[in-house]
Amino acid sequence: MTPKIRALSVHLLTATGAVFAMLAMLAAVDARWDLMFLWLVVAFFVDGIDGPLARHYDVKKNAAEFDGVLLDLIIDYLTYVFIPAFALFKSGLMDGWTGWFAIILITFTSAMYFADTRMKTKDNSFSGFPGCWNMLVLVIFALEPNFWVSLALVTILAVAMFLPLKFVHPVRTERWRMVTLPVAIAWTFFAGWAAWVDFHPESWAHWGLVITSVYLLGAGVAQQAIPERTAKA
Repeated sequence: MTPKIRALSVHLLTATGAVFAMLAMLAAVDARWDLMFLWLVVAFFVDGIDGPLARHYDVKKNAAEFDGVLLDLIIDYLTYVFIPAFALFKSGLMDGWTGWFAIILITFTSAMYFADTRMKTKDNSFSGFPGCWNMLVLVIFALEPNFWVSLALVTILAVAMFLPLKFVHPVRTERWRMVTLPVAIAWTFFAGWAAWVDFHPESWAHWGLVITSVYLLGAGVAQQAIPERTAKA
């Protein structure tokens, strides 16, 4: 297999995320939330592996006719933002005006964030909350908090998108990666488990989701607060 075919194969893998997004949307329209999230978890998994593969096979050089970054952003907006926002609104977990406020805030701020050329930091983390609404909405479905709590979380994270706060990339942020990557894999497992059992309230997956989500949200800010040790000469 030539380098070009390998690189093109990575683009094709990335593009499958659009198919999973459509399958998730069809499930959401039928209010089959468990199936919707299962497809979103599959898309999340693909998104986690296509980046390392793209760098390994140097797609920018070997398949430059396709813009992998743009392709990834389009699919991420669908799977991380648009479909989760739709699910949050149609599920009734946020009542009345709070549901309208949430979907407008999520979709608008995320569109601006995804177009922001400053979204990445020097250590390949994210500057500001990276619009991973699929993660928050899945946790809301699992825990079903009071809608005021959900509104507060949505508002805080939407504001955090434009604050100088760091959020780790599970694969690309080197600092603490030995912990962050397994936690991200664990989050994916717990998310799939929670969706598989249709968010049964007694499922242990809910606790796993909470613990891993708290780490993934707070690790970058913790890194800002804790200076990195420099090697002694």
